[in-house]
Amino acid sequence: MSLFVIADTHLSFGTNKPMDIFGGWQNFEERLSDNWKRIITDDDTVVIPGDISWGMDLDESYEDFRFLHELPGRKILMKGNHDYWWATKTKSENFFKEKGLDSLSILFNNAYEVGDFAVCGTRGWVQDCCKDEDKKVLAREAGRLRMSALEARKTGKEPIAFLHYPPVDGTGEWCKEIFDVLKEMEIRRVYYGHLHGISCNNAFNGEKDGIHMSLISADYLKFCPKLAEKY
Repeated sequence: MSLFVIADTHLSFGTNKPMDIFGGWQNFEERLSDNWKRIITDDDTVVIPGDISWGMDLDESYEDFRFLHELPGRKILMKGNHDYWWATKTKSENFFKEKGLDSLSILFNNAYEVGDFAVCGTRGWVQDCCKDEDKKVLAREAGRLRMSALEARKTGKEPIAFLHYPPVDGTGEWCKEIFDVLKEMEIRRVYYGHLHGISCNNAFNGEKDGIHMSLISADYLKFCPKLAEKY
């Protein structure tokens, strides 16, 4: 059994939002499906840290959720900056249950045990917060990360954190509010998405102050989920 991760699937089966206008995204749904089925089994878990579907609400995203549900494994979904369908955890999971999408779960202010590990995380936010409204959002996201990490710590298992926004930029400058929580909660591994195309060239992949960071946006991974841990 294994824990995998891939962010930014940007599915749009229920709405007209083609991704193939961007370089490298041609036929990406088929590539994602083929890679997924090749390496992932029903005993595995896949975390998808945001930008999952372009649908504007749960109903419009249904075909995207069904596509993911029909792929092997358990899927843990998180919020990204383009997940306009996002509702409350309860409403989303009730929708999944009603539609028979029982392989999908929501990560939001909570944590999940996966083998010897505990999955936690939050969306995060932009680092350059000049506006008061952005500062409030970032403070809220730091609080949500702390809450999720505390739930992970309660399990007694090693927490692994997942974010949508990168907590560090290409120059190595950390988002202090998020970084402080990662240090406080003694997080040692973080996976993040959001960056695409040429922006991936400046992504931070490596270790700083004992925290190992990995970019896992779908196009960066060539639409193949990344193994995080075997258990």
